[in-house]
Amino acid sequence: MRKSLILMTLPIAACSTTPPVAPLPAPPAVEAALAPEQAPAAPALAYPQTRRDNVVDTQFGVAVADPYRWLENDVRKDPAVASWVAEENKVTNAYLATLPGRDILKKRMTELYNYERVGTPVKKGGRYFYARNAGLQNQSPLYVRDSLNGPERLLVDPNGFSKDGATALAEWVPSEDGKYLLYAIQDGGSDWRTLKVLDVATGKVIGDEIKWVKFSGLSWAKDSKGFVYSRYPESASGADFVSLNKNQMVYYHQVGTAQAADRLIYATPDRPDLNHGAQVSDDGSTIVITSSSGTDERYEVTLLDWQRKGAKPRTLIPGFTHDYSYIGNRGSTYYFQTNDGAPRLKVVAIDVNAARPNKKVIVDEQPETLSGSNLVGGKLILSYLKDASTEVRVHTLAGTRERVVELPGLGTAGGFSGDLDDPETFFAFTSFNRPTTVYRYDVRSNASSAWFTPKLLFNPDDFTVEQRFFASKDGTRVPMFVVRKKGVTGPVPTLLYGYGGFNVSLTPSFSATRLAWLEQGGAWVLANIRGGGEYGKAWHDAGRLNNKQNVFDDFIGAGEALIAQGVTPKGGLAVQGGSNGGLLIGAVVNQRPDLFAAANAQVGVMDMLRFDRFTAGRYWVDDYGYPNKEADFRTLLAYSPYHNIKANVAYPAMIVTTADTDDRVVPGHSFKYAAALQYAHPTGNPQLIRIETRAGHGSGKPTDKIIEEASDVTAFMARFTGLEIK
Repeated sequence: MRKSLILMTLPIAACSTTPPVAPLPAPPAVEAALAPEQAPAAPALAYPQTRRDNVVDTQFGVAVADPYRWLENDVRKDPAVASWVAEENKVTNAYLATLPGRDILKKRMTELYNYERVGTPVKKGGRYFYARNAGLQNQSPLYVRDSLNGPERLLVDPNGFSKDGATALAEWVPSEDGKYLLYAIQDGGSDWRTLKVLDVATGKVIGDEIKWVKFSGLSWAKDSKGFVYSRYPESASGADFVSLNKNQMVYYHQVGTAQAADRLIYATPDRPDLNHGAQVSDDGSTIVITSSSGTDERYEVTLLDWQRKGAKPRTLIPGFTHDYSYIGNRGSTYYFQTNDGAPRLKVVAIDVNAARPNKKVIVDEQPETLSGSNLVGGKLILSYLKDASTEVRVHTLAGTRERVVELPGLGTAGGFSGDLDDPETFFAFTSFNRPTTVYRYDVRSNASSAWFTPKLLFNPDDFTVEQRFFASKDGTRVPMFVVRKKGVTGPVPTLLYGYGGFNVSLTPSFSATRLAWLEQGGAWVLANIRGGGEYGKAWHDAGRLNNKQNVFDDFIGAGEALIAQGVTPKGGLAVQGGSNGGLLIGAVVNQRPDLFAAANAQVGVMDMLRFDRFTAGRYWVDDYGYPNKEADFRTLLAYSPYHNIKANVAYPAMIVTTADTDDRVVPGHSFKYAAALQYAHPTGNPQLIRIETRAGHGSGKPTDKIIEEASDVTAFMARFTGLEIK
């Protein structure tokens, strides 16, 4: 299974046990913010009177109050929670309606979003498949061309899936001969998928329907008669969005048959916590099964010669100790990207038919972090992160470096998929001030040409992008990107963004909604803090488990540096992060409320003592630790956003955002956190929660909902940082 399928950010694998840490006392927040006797004065904002229950858990001698546990209940099933959501949204919407400039921002964001966007094509059977959005379509339709520059034909238009535009086309993959398209439907932002198959020639959906699919890759057999996928057992009635996900299995589905006839390929009922992703090898002979137990890149790789009757799975890479990601194969030589003995990763080759398969280093570890590997046109195309920006290098299959692919500038390049013997591939390039342009690349001639260039309503050269470095609390050198409108140099209201977890690297990307902030004269900053993967395994390890405080120190250090360097004034700094980044925002606001003027915690993990009890939460112990282990418990309690809110503290203005169908980070995290904030400090800056309906963790969200939320949040940030919207 690939990390991106189970992480908390979209759609979110090498550590063993947590080192022991000194016992920590229960933080004052356990009593000050959550104990019933600490009722504050009457609120200035009329927040709903949220029910507080006398729920106290005692773990390792520490009594921890949890008065809002009832808000963990599914909003779709519990009328009391649904009523609370409606009342909170009523208060929030009334307040947001008073914000100056919100309508201006919404209008401008709509204009900026209204440009044609095209995804990177996938070539199969001589056909080219790609997504294209005309501008303001809620979901991007999928098109096909029968030749590179031939006329396009609409295959799937997800805008007709539902009236509210909240049902999306998720993953899709054409068959090897280009005859069929396998695609996934995502409803209301949920992680659950329903698979369908379409006949490309006729554009008609055939009768196949596959359910109970989640966190699954999709891979066609080379004969195009069927595909492999991963699924979970059917959930108990009413528990689809909250129950833990266990016992993932790999199945083969033959086109034109019912799901009940699908063949079980691989399962581990004796190890129900394992996840299994499957790929058909390049030559079609083998299914490569990659298993994991969490979010760490620690995989076990199993091979199944499914063309040989009676063949049994055989483990190629045992032990769950390192990242071994299958790149492709030529005959019995299989190529893997791995961090085994290489914290910044390398490429190795394994002869899987050898009596004792050994790992031959093809491209050794480099000073830069290897972020992606592809086997195309008889070459290895390797993408590296150089201070969080992409550099692409081409190597022979023997490992000799031949050249660097020329890119348009400082930014992010992705794609380079294709077939081993086909030199044609495509990649996309984007940066903070440049929307995605799609390029065709010929591996043999090293020639790149723009295949799709967007037409814009702004001039990218009107904005500057620079990379700076600052020293964190312990002296660690941390990079950040600073984006501003050209000519803006003095201190201005600034929005600082971060994530800091799960080995996820944040790289340059374009956002139409962010551009509206920049056009108004504000600065936008991305901090590449520890916990991410920008500098390999060591960077990740330095920001997780008992090192998690480094993440918060780095982000706080970024804010202090922006003030010291004159990018933003005191009182002009806003912060934002989503998912694990929402946890980041909750933690730093608790630790340094004086540093920030405003904050937006998006779909955050806010209760660090119960995160592992819902849906995909159990995977996250690789980064967070186990709440039921004492050392981890004390570390988690020390920074858990929900448990460290204190009464009578001047918190910055906060807007918490979540969605009712988020089954990645269940909305109960945000519900409980917002209720505790409002209770602890009802008379100061607004502590609001905005709860979207028919939306999930982020993927599949329709364009109109994206613009609505972004204009609300941006206007809120502008109000409290002093950015004047004109």
